[in-house]
Amino acid sequence: MKVAVVNFTGTVGKTTIAVNLLSPRMNGAPIFAIESINKTAEGIGLDVEKLRGEEFRELLQRIVIQDDAIIDVGASNVEDFMANLESFDSAHEEIDFYIVPVTSGTKEQQETIAMIKSLSAIGIPAEKIRVVFNRVQREVISEFPMVLNFHSAQPIFTLNLKCAIYENELFDALSINNLSFEGLMADTTDYKTLLKNKDADPEDRAQWSDMFGLKLLCNGVNKKLDVVYDNLFL
Repeated sequence: MKVAVVNFTGTVGKTTIAVNLLSPRMNGAPIFAIESINKTAEGIGLDVEKLRGEEFRELLQRIVIQDDAIIDVGASNVEDFMANLESFDSAHEEIDFYIVPVTSGTKEQQETIAMIKSLSAIGIPAEKIRVVFNRVQREVISEFPMVLNFHSAQPIFTLNLKCAIYENELFDALSINNLSFEGLMADTTDYKTLLKNKDADPEDRAQWSDMFGLKLLCNGVNKKLDVVYDNLFL
């Protein structure tokens, strides 16, 4: 499966979704970061192929030989990416799904709608355009009225209210510590046992305590992300 994560606006969590929702559940799919100025998955230690938006032909050459791929399109390159999708005949068909993350701000919802319209205009069918509601505070219906009303008026994309990632301190903590969700889940260190050593350096104990808490939080969030992923591709 080949998935592109796109939106005209930044700060909606494209890289977070590529790294923490998709990557751990897509058979180790390579991440192609289409970005020139902003932080990518490379910044948290993941192996990524970094390309600019104008290097579209090279991107096609890379993904066509892959069974699975994640394309993380940065806001600074999304217009080039979209122009190339349109100019390369049937190029959009090489991507199975277009994931459009959205947060609840007015500008973010407006630009998400513009993104969906642009995808639809180049011939991408509704079943291939999927929205992920990100950084939800309480519930989707009251926080994303513009996107929901747009879908009611123009159902040119697929919407599932269960595809909601709720606000959680874990993602900010991972970013601060330059950790990926997958890396934290794979960490087999027994921090609880380490903490039993009262004579250890206080700084080490503080780090172990922080990591122990993050792993507990990660386990809970992981189960919720499983639900999002399962519903995203229904």
